[in-house]
Amino acid sequence: MARKKKTIKAKEPVKLRSKKLANGNQSLYLDIYHNGKRTYEFLKLYIVPESSPLDRTSNENTMKLAETIKAKRIMDLQYSDHGIVNTSANSKMLLMDWMEQFANKKKENGQSDAYYVQIIKTIRHLKLYKGDRITMKDVTKDYCLGFISYLNATSMAKITTAGYFRCLNCGLNAAVKAEIITENPITKIPSEDRIKVPESNREYLTQEEIVKLVHTPCSHPQVKMAYLFGCMCALRLSDVKALRWGDIQRDGNQWRASILMVKTQRKLWLPLSDEAIRWMPERGTAKETDFIFSLPCDGYLNKLLKDWVKSSGIKKRITFHTSRHTNATLLLSLGVDLYTVSKLLGHTQIKTTQIYAKIVDKKKDDAVNMIPSFSATEAPTDIADEINTGNDEPLQPAKKKRGGPKKAQS
Repeated sequence: MARKKKTIKAKEPVKLRSKKLANGNQSLYLDIYHNGKRTYEFLKLYIVPESSPLDRTSNENTMKLAETIKAKRIMDLQYSDHGIVNTSANSKMLLMDWMEQFANKKKENGQSDAYYVQIIKTIRHLKLYKGDRITMKDVTKDYCLGFISYLNATSMAKITTAGYFRCLNCGLNAAVKAEIITENPITKIPSEDRIKVPESNREYLTQEEIVKLVHTPCSHPQVKMAYLFGCMCALRLSDVKALRWGDIQRDGNQWRASILMVKTQRKLWLPLSDEAIRWMPERGTAKETDFIFSLPCDGYLNKLLKDWVKSSGIKKRITFHTSRHTNATLLLSLGVDLYTVSKLLGHTQIKTTQIYAKIVDKKKDDAVNMIPSFSATEAPTDIADEINTGNDEPLQPAKKKRGGPKKAQS
């Protein structure tokens, strides 16, 4: 008699289990084993002791719901194993809800208040453009092109509209990373059809102006120290605020700062000059986890900077970010190569650093053009004759005649 073939049942990565509670109920949870790791997901679903037909029906419905969740978790793992993003559950999410989440996440991560406000303003314009019931599935290439047309039709400055378009683009990129959508539709829009940020005139301080600020008192000493510290190391305000004493370490004769950049989330192991260290406050009894600088909110800080700069006699519009511009132009003016400056600034693309190189090149142009004109006066006759001969030999000084003038013959 032929033996029955054993059917091999595939091992499920997710199992539905229960845990008995003190009140007699059973809490349902998922036991998930995937890629060598075990995790548990408590479903907040409960099986109650059956004392009536109603309890039995309730328990059956609860088990059906738990089995449905289990099946979905298995499907999600299978999608993940094959590199497929399952966005069906998120397709009904509203764009406005996602953008608000995106804004709040940036704020929680220490992004500047100004960027948070810019995202909120972008949401307001998205609502004015097509209303607030747009789902993530509705955000297509045509939707984004329409938003570009809407922004271009407003009377807002180009740099403002470019900022709002950038916020939408960043929000959609974040949605791709969070597996809310499979791709950012803006990537399908040609570069020439997008709103570009106009090349800005980046304000910076010269070496002479830095010296002026050093010798000018500030009503908030730590604001002065933090700004001059930024001029020496090019850290953004968000990174200066996040800097703790434990982040500063001595590496032989070199001081370094270990930084997770707030804006880009890139890790930076930044060398600090002795001049940068001089502008740090005294540590005293501060712990490793204590912040180095104690600074006011961004708006008030920039007002203090404005007053300080004005009292120094400098007639420039200065915000904290100009300290970063100052450091970049200072390094390039001193002959540091573009690649090194790019790494010190933590730029992801060297074309961003090239903006500062253009500033330095403009300074060189201005310097060369300061040479006065020497063609306004007429050249001496003997030099002019020599030039006219086309002789390439260097001009020789005229030889002196010996013995004085000859006597006239009788």
